[in-house]
Amino acid sequence: MSDEEEWVPGSKSELMSAIAREWNLLMDVVSKLDETKMTAPDEGGWSPKDNLAHLAEWMNGLMGYHLDRRPAHEVFGVSEDVTKGWDMDVINPVLFEHNKNRSTEDVLAGLKRTYTELVEKLDGLTFEYLLMPRHAEDPEKRPVLLWVLGDTTSHFKEHRTTIEKML
Repeated sequence: MSDEEEWVPGSKSELMSAIAREWNLLMDVVSKLDETKMTAPDEGGWSPKDNLAHLAEWMNGLMGYHLDRRPAHEVFGVSEDVTKGWDMDVINPVLFEHNKNRSTEDVLAGLKRTYTELVEKLDGLTFEYLLMPRHAEDPEKRPVLLWVLGDTTSHFKEHRTTIEKML
C-alpha cells in the first residue's frame, strides 16, 4: 500500500472533502471525453464508459451492502454464487456484462445519481458510526470507513488514472 492508500481522515468533513476532491478530478477527466473516446476499449477490453459503470456499481454496493447491510447478491442483482467469497475476478466480469450495452448517457446519468445518493447517505451518518467495525466477527475490527474509502476516493483515483492513460 502506498502512503496515500493508508490515509484515513480524522473527521467527517475531511472524509467528505476527500471524496468530493477525487470525484471532481474524475469528472474533470470525463469532461474531456467525446463519445468516441468514451466507448473506445483499452487493451483489457474496458472503455472509460465501462470504468464509470463499474464505479457506479461499487458505490451502489457500498450503500446497499456495507451501509444498509443487505445481501450482496441482492444489491448487485446477481446470483448468490457470484458474490460468494468476494472474488473480484468473478464479480467484476458479471457487472461488466450487466452494463456493457448501456449508452454513455445512461451510464453517466446513473453514475452521477448514485454519487449524489451516496453523498446524501454519508451525510446522514456520524463519523463515529463509520469508525465502527463493519463485521462483528472481523478479528481486525476494520471500520466501515475503510470500505467507504475503498469504494470512493481510492476507487475514483484508480479509475481516473486508468482513463487518463487512455487519453
